[in-house]
Amino acid sequence: MGEQGRGRKPNFKKDGGRPKRRRVSPQKSKVHPEKSELIRLNKYLANSGVASRREADKLIEAGLVTVNGKVVTTLGSKVRPTDDVRFEGERLRREKKVYILLNKPKDFITTVDDPRGRKTVMDLIQGACDERVYPVGRLDRMTTGLLLLTNDGEMAKKLLHPSHGVRKLYHVVLDRKLTPEDKAKIEAGLTLEDGKVEVDEVSFIKDAPHNEVGLKIHLGKNRIVRRIFDHLGYKVIRLDRVAFGSLTKRNLRRGHWRMLNRQEIANLRMIG
Repeated sequence: MGEQGRGRKPNFKKDGGRPKRRRVSPQKSKVHPEKSELIRLNKYLANSGVASRREADKLIEAGLVTVNGKVVTTLGSKVRPTDDVRFEGERLRREKKVYILLNKPKDFITTVDDPRGRKTVMDLIQGACDERVYPVGRLDRMTTGLLLLTNDGEMAKKLLHPSHGVRKLYHVVLDRKLTPEDKAKIEAGLTLEDGKVEVDEVSFIKDAPHNEVGLKIHLGKNRIVRRIFDHLGYKVIRLDRVAFGSLTKRNLRRGHWRMLNRQEIANLRMIG
């Protein structure tokens, strides 16, 4: 006789006989939530628009930064987004990134503040944003053309470092025609007082006299374009930066500025 006939109850489940599944709780991350939010202090300063990471390290070592009321001078220190981080007594907050492209005119100094009271590029972008922005590189007072200003310290550092090869294109007007011999010297590379200078390209401007030259270069040395031609005995009458990386002056009048669009920002972030 079968088991049922012996008085045993059939071993059926109420759900039709299918075994119940054991619920497995998802494993919780072993990383403490507060630790995952830690950020290096120099990066925090860079994100706040104070300076690049390298420059921020110098500010930290100089004792100009406090965290929760205490001076921090140890490089590599980390903070949380909720910490009270101050630079020279002013509390910092992680700002949204701002990128402003300016077509600089003559007679403006590329600096945030001039102790002699001269006009600066900051005067030209007054009211553009609430964030504190800084020029990426320099254009001397009499040089015109493209200048990028941003509070993105990491981006600025990358754009200025010669290893990333960000090219700048200049329209140069000389006091006399550039000779083929001197053009060849520039193409071969010149040795100036601070070392050898190599340009990416030098060419004559189409449909213009040969005292107008296009110079493409990725070096960021001070007054490098003027010094190249000074070395060969030429005087630079006008100097205009017409391109900076993938950015151009198209539809941007002298003395005016505009915000970069998303695609332009994405292109800059792809550098390096």
